[in-house]
Amino acid sequence: MTEPALLINRELSWLDFNDRVLLQATGGEHPPLERVKFLAIVATNLEEFFMVRVASLLRKSRSGLDDVSPDGLATSTVLALVRKRAVDMLRRQANCWDDVLKPLLREHGMHLLDPTEYPAGADEWLQHYFMREISPALTPLAFDPGHPFPFISNLSQNLAVVVKHAGKTRFARVKIPDVLPRFVPLPAQFSRHGGRTFAYLEDVVRANLAVLFPGTQVRGAHLFRVVRDADLVIQEDEADDLLESVDQGLKESRRGALAMLQVEATTPKKVLEILVENFEIEDENVYRLRSRLGFGDWMELAALARPELKYPPFAPAEMWARETPEEVFSDLRRQDRLVHHPFQSFGAVEAFLDAAIDDPHVIAIKMTLYRIGTNSPLVDRLVEAAEAGKQVAVLVELKARFDERNNIKWATRLEAAGAHVAYGLVNLKTHAKLLLVVRQEADGIRRYVHIGTGNYNAQTARIYTDIGLFTARSTIVEDVSDVFNYLTGYSSRRDYRELLVAPVGLRSQILALIEHEAAEAAAGRPARLIIKINALTDVEMIRALYRASQAGVTIDLVVRGVCCLRPGVPGISETITVRSIVGRFLEHSRIYWFQNGGAPKVFIGSADLMERNLDRRVEVLCPIHDRELADHLATLVLPALLGDATRAHGLRADGSYVRIEPESDQVPIDSQEQLLEWYAAAQRAIEAGSGR
Repeated sequence: MTEPALLINRELSWLDFNDRVLLQATGGEHPPLERVKFLAIVATNLEEFFMVRVASLLRKSRSGLDDVSPDGLATSTVLALVRKRAVDMLRRQANCWDDVLKPLLREHGMHLLDPTEYPAGADEWLQHYFMREISPALTPLAFDPGHPFPFISNLSQNLAVVVKHAGKTRFARVKIPDVLPRFVPLPAQFSRHGGRTFAYLEDVVRANLAVLFPGTQVRGAHLFRVVRDADLVIQEDEADDLLESVDQGLKESRRGALAMLQVEATTPKKVLEILVENFEIEDENVYRLRSRLGFGDWMELAALARPELKYPPFAPAEMWARETPEEVFSDLRRQDRLVHHPFQSFGAVEAFLDAAIDDPHVIAIKMTLYRIGTNSPLVDRLVEAAEAGKQVAVLVELKARFDERNNIKWATRLEAAGAHVAYGLVNLKTHAKLLLVVRQEADGIRRYVHIGTGNYNAQTARIYTDIGLFTARSTIVEDVSDVFNYLTGYSSRRDYRELLVAPVGLRSQILALIEHEAAEAAAGRPARLIIKINALTDVEMIRALYRASQAGVTIDLVVRGVCCLRPGVPGISETITVRSIVGRFLEHSRIYWFQNGGAPKVFIGSADLMERNLDRRVEVLCPIHDRELADHLATLVLPALLGDATRAHGLRADGSYVRIEPESDQVPIDSQEQLLEWYAAAQRAIEAGSGR
């Protein structure tokens, strides 16, 4: 049932996903600067992939371990395949810039110039700019017997400089400051036809290196870049203070082993030998590039104020925009509410928290925080509530990868304000998205909750699709209270009234729901399930889906990223379809729908079907009981995703993805645009009905 041939390799599936992101940059469907944004995302995605997944494979390889993954591939084989694919991806993203996007921007008056393209007088102007704005931030570091090889920080762009000094060839390193703009704007006199013209920062530095090495001859300067192992390893069982341990782990990870060394293809052999020797990196992990390095910086271009080159802004539908705290809680006593970001504003979450903080009858607020971001008005308000004397309890997950430093800052600030702060559980990450409000009312204590699929982050809520449920249903709020007791105290509870909670019961409960559909199909009754998630890698779940397919269950999977299941295999998965949607917004919501013999069960929450989500994280899936809300997901949201014939790619049995084309008589559907239009129309109808 799950012999290796029936599984797709996880790492190769992820690279397929990044290919689909790259298609958004190379294709013509998005506005120009949106396509530049996708190019930047491809680059940062690939870097994170090397910092975590490839770094993990390299740790195994370097220790002599060549184990076999569930799909039957040995570590050495996977590394070889990943390297080959990565080289191709780096080449194609460079071609996308040089051959597609750079000429496209030129058509729209944005000129990114190589040094050979500078107009007359630009060199002199850039030299003055260098002396004034760049040179003070540069620190040349020599490398010789009296100067040790300098520390090279992760993802930094550097010049390996060769100079002739006192008759000898010497080497030095100059870091390109990441605090300065990657693209140097030239004044209007150098712009063409009223457009904007830019030079690259690294070109300006390289052209003026002689200023940093007076009395020497600069013989050459060669760009290089390092990508380090950034997977934080913490011995939690031995840690007395988790915050201190994470902080120490972050300091140690700055010097992680290299997962990738990027160099210019023209780098001389001697310079490359010096880099390889001092980084102690294998030659196969050196990537020689005939292009720019660090395309992640192209997000700076995407952020430029050129609205005509981007999607038109939209005003997301508002909920509780003008209601008082009493009106918010009264509304939830009458009915559950669902919000769908970014089509509906994250302001609903902020309004809910504001109501809790401003209402004198609220006595406690409890919240989980995973990826909060660098600026968080929610944390500001929680601090305000704690300082005002409300009981505030917050679980700040210090181990949220790449957000550890931010989360340490927020945890420290909340503690200083008097909030009760927990840092997470030993050997588990808390990934659940929960907000609990406890209110003293005339008839006693009442609780209200928000349960979401995405982080409490107003910035990402504008670009990620996520769903949140607000409810005051007694069984659900009691379960949420029990989850918080588990997170902040001691609890061995394994059974919850309504919630599916990992790692205690979610795995077995999802398996039971799948098996129930299989039993329905085996009995000759209609059976179907729809699952929308970000990744599917868990072998036990894949095995259960294969069994359900063999029983005759219709299975539709919407999996944005990694999918290790092979659909459409004769006799194994013939009734399973898998599609991935990559569009204007990042598909991030998790929705589970089961036909359940004509009484559908619908869940939303934080969990993907991955081993880590099911076994090594605190996750929550919540049922949608309100029939109108459940029908909204079942008859509008899920059909839009399953009918997408613009942004969707279908997975085939051989592991390849093909773009889903509309039928000859079908109008192509872009699910995200369709949902944008639906929510906008619904908001207009509400405003018209209220006379606003």
